[in-house]
Amino acid sequence: MPEIKKLLNHIKAFAFDVDGVFTNGSIMLHPGGEFIRMMNIKDGFAVQHAVKMGYPIAIITGGFSKMVKKRFTSLGVQDIFMKSGIKTIPFDSFLAKHQLSADEVLYMGDDLPDFEVMKRAGFPACPADAAHEIKQLSLYVSPFKGGAGCVRDIIEQVLKLQGKWLNDFSFIW
Repeated sequence: MPEIKKLLNHIKAFAFDVDGVFTNGSIMLHPGGEFIRMMNIKDGFAVQHAVKMGYPIAIITGGFSKMVKKRFTSLGVQDIFMKSGIKTIPFDSFLAKHQLSADEVLYMGDDLPDFEVMKRAGFPACPADAAHEIKQLSLYVSPFKGGAGCVRDIIEQVLKLQGKWLNDFSFIW
């Protein structure tokens, strides 16, 4: 088994940035002050499926949005860390809560605020349109851009390798 597949087979949890990973990095400014983000529905399906399969998932973002929190809560994500200026702090909390070692976690980020936590994660990954420094650090660069299926891509690979992709829970939302 190639080294990357061996590492993916060892993954027990996922952590993700939001803007630039679940979104294309663009935001629309709403007159009420809230930023409007577009997210890929297939990424969402993969997240809720991974949650049903027992994988802890963390969202670690520097931003704050009630709608982002609502979206991930609706997918079953329990560990949502917003306003995370230093992402290693919530990452450590996530590890402790779920009794994980950093090498058991896949982290997908796209820009410099993700750099330090990605250096610690067992499997750093990024979307196709990530910053150069993040691509250099990543063990896997998805062929999909942020907001265009990169989350689905990496979750699907892990779950397929671990025999948890196609099962009775795969066909229900």
